[in-house]
Amino acid sequence: MRKIDRRIVIVISVIFILGLAWGLMRFLIAQKEAPPVRRSLEARRYVKVEPVKYRSIASSVSEPGRLSSIAEIDIVAEASGKIEAGSVALKRGASFSKGDVLFKVYPDEAILSLKALKSQYQNTLASIIPDLVIDFPDAEEAFTQFFSSINVDKPLPPMPEISDSKLKIFLASRNVISEYYSIQSAQLQLKRRTVRAPFNGAYKDVYMELGAYTNTGGRVARAIRTDYLELEVPVLRSDAVWINTGDPVKISSKETSLSWTGKVIRKSQFVDDSYQRQPVYISIPYNQNQPLLAGEYLLATFPVRPFEGAMEIPRNSVFNTDEVFLARSGRLTKAKINVIKTNERTLFFNGLTEGDTLVVQQLINVSEGTLVQTDNEAANIPAKGK
Repeated sequence: MRKIDRRIVIVISVIFILGLAWGLMRFLIAQKEAPPVRRSLEARRYVKVEPVKYRSIASSVSEPGRLSSIAEIDIVAEASGKIEAGSVALKRGASFSKGDVLFKVYPDEAILSLKALKSQYQNTLASIIPDLVIDFPDAEEAFTQFFSSINVDKPLPPMPEISDSKLKIFLASRNVISEYYSIQSAQLQLKRRTVRAPFNGAYKDVYMELGAYTNTGGRVARAIRTDYLELEVPVLRSDAVWINTGDPVKISSKETSLSWTGKVIRKSQFVDDSYQRQPVYISIPYNQNQPLLAGEYLLATFPVRPFEGAMEIPRNSVFNTDEVFLARSGRLTKAKINVIKTNERTLFFNGLTEGDTLVVQQLINVSEGTLVQTDNEAANIPAKGK
């Protein structure tokens, strides 16, 4: 029994000592001052802002456009035969001047046929002159001179005027009148075998080579006029309202430092399906020292127009087409704007209340409600250590 009592005393003593040590430790911990608790700080983002203020803004309209020729035509053969060379090479890109012989359609056979018709006509006239001397002496001299002036190598001279109805019947019965107009038609057909340039231009495409056979109406080449170009500029309908026929337009090139002054010659009365804009056409005077080529892209700057009650801001400060951030009570707030005009780097808008603080910079990875610090607030904060 004594051994059991001793063990109990030992266990109780150990428990007492451990409890005393634990209590002493808690007491000492309680005596130590607690470290100060730091308040969690929510990060603020610095943003650039401007107060919303509307005014009248003068702005020009600048849009790119493509040069094209005012005339682009197919050159066709008006007779059938072999294509022969003219004074201009029948090759793509070859240039020509107005009146140059572009090509011929084998005229030799037509020339001989026309000479035969003229010779036959001389025979017809020679057979009626004796009758004119007897029955129509007043017309004999005129038709004798007409007969003498006919040359098979030259165009047919004008026929004498016929005022006497009986003379007209007589000439018609001898086929004098019908043969005359047949020769005139043959002369016209021969003339059409020689194709001349209708304007100063160049071949854009060539469909037939020299020596090839063409039928009447066959496409031989496609040509464009090079001394009179126009610029087609697609503009927004809202901008086209301010553009009038006759307005001067400044034309410039991004490739060179050259510039030209053009004039609005017409506005289309439709919207192009491909880019949903209204084409405006500008004529540009030909300048041999500053030549322009069809197909070039140029920048057209139209006259200044006013925008009343608008504000201009950078385009990158607008997101989702028509939304911006406002800084209110130190936090970001979304707002919608009414976009009036979009320029290359800026845009004009209205629709916000004047006096609102508008964020005028691009913000990435931010959301509505984010704490912000404006540039005006940052200027009033003293530097650290002062």
